[in-house]
Amino acid sequence: MSKVSYYTAEGLKKLKEELDQLKHVERPKASQAIADARDKGDLSENAEYDAAKEAQGLLEMRISKMEELYSNARLIDESQLDTSKVLVLSNVKIKNTANNMEMKYTLVAESEADLKSGKISVTSPIGKGLLGKSVGEIAEISVPNGTLKFEVLEISRD
Repeated sequence: MSKVSYYTAEGLKKLKEELDQLKHVERPKASQAIADARDKGDLSENAEYDAAKEAQGLLEMRISKMEELYSNARLIDESQLDTSKVLVLSNVKIKNTANNMEMKYTLVAESEADLKSGKISVTSPIGKGLLGKSVGEIAEISVPNGTLKFEVLEISRD
């Protein structure tokens, strides 16, 4: 049974572009590499041919996995999401109660997570701990070196 993944419009577009790149650019390159290697003579002792076939096999496997991922992708309708609780696609401003440091994150699907741009996965420990919380609530999150407490200061949508 395949797992359904939820994406924003931007994330779904990136997935489709990557799949198209693999199918329409990388696949023909792999076929050409095999043809070039085949033209070099005896296939039984042609390492270049074997390497090209191996690369093609890995590429086809990657395309297959991405096609499955794309076929099970669902677009999140942001207009239907509740802003009173932390949900996927929420912009959350939180404060670490231990050191009063404030942080702002956007909760996204696992495949779209990017900490540098402030996007954390809903399946990460912090993401899981924040889900369902309202403004003013304290989220207690277990991490390898103990428990962190974050106060939810603000929830918004862009």
